[in-house]
Amino acid sequence: MSDEALKELNKEAGSLTEIAKEVLASEIASREIEIRRDPTAQPRQYSGPLVIVKRFRDLPEAFVARSILDSAEIDSFLADENLVRIDWLYSNLIGGAKLMVRPEDLEEAKALLDESANEANPTTEQEDGAQNTGEADE
Repeated sequence: MSDEALKELNKEAGSLTEIAKEVLASEIASREIEIRRDPTAQPRQYSGPLVIVKRFRDLPEAFVARSILDSAEIDSFLADENLVRIDWLYSNLIGGAKLMVRPEDLEEAKALLDESANEANPTTEQEDGAQNTGEADE
């Protein structure tokens, strides 16, 4: 692994296990790589129990919503994902898969997932669709 790859991995060390962090630290020390700490970067504080943003009956739709939040760098969690994956009939019984976020991210997550607000100029798309549905004239 290159020195640059180790530096990149060190930036994301929060996702590593304790053993992996120790191995990473020892490898960085053995190679004498200088790592600068960003004094402004602080870990996110625990803010309380997660809150439900939205419920999904089907997993593909839930995965798309989670990826939208991931792209906005909002930490999210799909509760009951595995139970729905095992038997989708349980989805109605348990209330579907639940997309959960931190309380401070709730409003931003709701805004991102609001489909009606995120549509890109729906009137233009409808007009284009009407033009494309007719058969070609010869």
